[in-house]
Amino acid sequence: MLENLLTIVFSTDFFASSIRLAAPLLLAAMGDVVSERSGVLNMGLDGMMLLGAFFGFVGAYFTGSVWLGVLCAMLSALILGIIHAFSCVTLGLNQVVTATGINMLALGLSSSLLRTFFGTSTNALRSVGFTPTKVPVLGDIPIIGKILFNQTILVYVALILVPLTYYVFFHTTWGLKIRAVGEHPRAAETMGVNVFKVRWIAVLYSSTMCGLAGAALSIAGLNTFIDNMSAGRGFIAFACIILGKFNPWGVAIGAVVFGLAEALQLRIQAVGLPIPYQFPIMFPYLLTLVVLFLSGVGLTPKAWGSPYLQDEE
Repeated sequence: MLENLLTIVFSTDFFASSIRLAAPLLLAAMGDVVSERSGVLNMGLDGMMLLGAFFGFVGAYFTGSVWLGVLCAMLSALILGIIHAFSCVTLGLNQVVTATGINMLALGLSSSLLRTFFGTSTNALRSVGFTPTKVPVLGDIPIIGKILFNQTILVYVALILVPLTYYVFFHTTWGLKIRAVGEHPRAAETMGVNVFKVRWIAVLYSSTMCGLAGAALSIAGLNTFIDNMSAGRGFIAFACIILGKFNPWGVAIGAVVFGLAEALQLRIQAVGLPIPYQFPIMFPYLLTLVVLFLSGVGLTPKAWGSPYLQDEE
């Protein structure tokens, strides 16, 4: 039995599955790292992903179009982003409390609307969804091609966002503004940077990407929706940002590690090792806690989590 597990783990299918499972985390984390670097603490990722997953499924289910499903997912999460930005950036409210409220709102709203739209029995619900698309030429590369270039479009988007986000952060004026606002907003304002505008855009982008991450959960493989589908992945994405020291490449490594852990727990359950099923399910989250404990927090933006008020002395 253990030999079967080792055979499965050291296979291209296992690593391809790990990348696919890491994609929602990458999408959410690549969006939220922009918000965090701008100084706005956004722990509402899980709620935004959950609502995005629900409306992504609903949109695809009723319209028969996977792209309209993606649009619905991004718009629904964007609404939560507007709430978070208005509360934290404009009003200067506590960012952790606001995010907690968003998570609770998304959990209750998605659960209630699921039963309103589909009744109490939702086991047979299926929508259209994304299917793997092989990249010409690259998909034929031995091993690497099967792992990276035979995935769904949303996985490709997640992978492309990693170098793109890094480039924007460290090689563009806009990235410099984001980092400046997160480090010293008053100094940035004296240089002509609109702090509120930068932070608003950062939060809205973060929420929109969380909606896309939610769509990656519901309509990029499973093509269905269940209660609490995000299952804490938003918090894991946030942990990846801390683990990655707010650097897109470090964040990507954290997301892939979690993807490997989640793929492993699925394989353990499939092989049927004689251990309670709760332990494999717990493994990815436990691994994340251990890695965070060993790595520490590291450097954070100096204005991280602090509201900016123009009338401050």
